Amino acid sequence: MATMTIAKALNAGLRRALEADPKVVLAGEDIGKLGGVFRVTEGLQKDFGEHRVIDSPLAESGIIGTAVGMAMRGYRPVCEIQFDGFVYPAYDQIVSQVAKMHFRSRGLLKMPMVIRIPFGGGIGAVEHHSESPEAYFAHTAGLKVVACSNALDAYWMIQQAIASDDPVIFLEPKRRYHEKAEVDDTATPDPLHAARVVQPGSDVTLLAYGPMVKVCLDAATAAAEEGRSLEVIDLRSLSPLDMAVVAQSAQKTGRVITVHEAPVNLGLGSELSARITEQCFYSLEAPVLRVGGFDTPYPPSRLEEDYLPDLDRVLDMVDRSLAY
Repeated sequence: MATMTIAKALNAGLRRALEADPKVVLAGEDIGKLGGVFRVTEGLQKDFGEHRVIDSPLAESGIIGTAVGMAMRGYRPVCEIQFDGFVYPAYDQIVSQVAKMHFRSRGLLKMPMVIRIPFGGGIGAVEHHSESPEAYFAHTAGLKVVACSNALDAYWMIQQAIASDDPVIFLEPKRRYHEKAEVDDTATPDPLHAARVVQPGSDVTLLAYGPMVKVCLDAATAAAEEGRSLEVIDLRSLSPLDMAVVAQSAQKTGRVITVHEAPVNLGLGSELSARITEQCFYSLEAPVLRVGGFDTPYPPSRLEEDYLPDLDRVLDMVDRSLAY
């Protein structure tokens, strides 16, 4: 068992996938000699060659379009989108081709590709570098969408995503890249699309993913000092959602709060709220509440701490839920 950052765990997972299957190919801007902006692919081109770790042109649509052709020919391309806000030029390729090719061909053509996207804010970046586009992709039938929140999941989930015959949008919490955890490369990982209870509790359930999991765990620690017990669930998979774990927790606590960085309006919290209400209505003691970003474009870096959900905003919503 080794202690790794999320970035190093992703690197190790990619390395293992490259070693296991010669059809796995990485492509993206500056992922080769530079090792990526966040150094997630550092050393991989040196060890596997330029034909398997490809420095692509600055053209996201071209990266994804080329990967579609590779996937149709039996390869397993792993595309890196350098920053979340750069994915939009490739959006047409993703929703029109990547998501639909398998269905349109009546199963004849598989689309085993992974699109890695560092997402979320908190790093003081400039415009178009701190987006949370997950709802666009979770809404698109034919795509699987997952988000890791720690090094252990990063290591295993990237390998599981690459092994999947479905196209996977793989979201990485960029402001957590350097947070460390123990990684056991001999363990049996959880299924890719399974949620996990990371902090048991009895009073209120907090649903989070990616960078917000740590915020919710910190909120649970702070609430415990006041005698309140918060259950924290790391969703891990955004499409499909593991509603069995969510519903079991909602029925136990009777109070649920969703937490994500993306704007509240039509965010993932909206879908969770609807499903929880449909499935757990008679167990709820309060309406499902939502914490998220404001309904504005992501602000300049000097204002992002006011925009991003934090410990106080989560705890304020806990107070509101318990007041019903």
